[in-house]
Amino acid sequence: MKKSVVSKEYQKLQKEIISLQEQWKTSLDPDRILPRIDKAAMESGVPVVAWTAIDFDIPLFLQWIEDIGKLLANYQPELEKTIETIKGLLDEETAKRWIDEAFAFNHIYFASFAEEQEIDGWIPQFIAETVLRPYLQLTAEKVQGEIQYAVHGAGCPVCGEPVRLAQLEDGGKKVLHCPRCLAHWHDKRITCSHCGNEDHETVHFLTIEGESAAQIQVCEECKGYTKIIDTRQYIVKPTPAMLDLNTIHLDFVAQENGYKSAGETKQTN
Repeated sequence: MKKSVVSKEYQKLQKEIISLQEQWKTSLDPDRILPRIDKAAMESGVPVVAWTAIDFDIPLFLQWIEDIGKLLANYQPELEKTIETIKGLLDEETAKRWIDEAFAFNHIYFASFAEEQEIDGWIPQFIAETVLRPYLQLTAEKVQGEIQYAVHGAGCPVCGEPVRLAQLEDGGKKVLHCPRCLAHWHDKRITCSHCGNEDHETVHFLTIEGESAAQIQVCEECKGYTKIIDTRQYIVKPTPAMLDLNTIHLDFVAQENGYKSAGETKQTN
């Protein structure tokens, strides 16, 4: 595998974040998360979290925000003032709003929040998403036994994250992995995981020089792409989140060639 374009320091930060998320997840009361499997909804592409009752522990959520803020400030001391500003703004109602907007991938809300408070635009959504993930991951763990396949074009069947990462596992099977909630599911090897196109003429692969374990599957129908990593070649298999991060150069290659991380839905008459 080509050396990651991501700095060692940022990789270290992400590993510490993942470790924190694991700690947070173990502190959750599993009974606060009650997923409901609705087969009809799943078959129409509605993610499981849309049907899951989650009783968020807001004081714990706020504590996690403080934890991640301290970690970020350790790596970037100049962020300390911004973190203090955010802590001062996050009362219970604002925390609930952050949860709702993070669930909805509402980039506009977080960008507006940052602009109003005159802080770096990436920070609020990054923090909200980071502290939301243990809830999503515990949800995925609870329903993983029911998740075998996904509706093409609907993203992750648990949390709705756009598909972008697959691994080749035992027997060369193509298994999609969600870096957000850690759910995984199967797909056909020569199938676009965005639109379901199975035409060998329009679903093909971009190969990268020096990359023996990685390819980019691209689709000419929807212009979507999926990174496919043969993790059988790894001595130690990284977490999906780290694998996604360390293969970000493949995203750059795909996007430079005109492909998108979420395929386009074609309009029909």
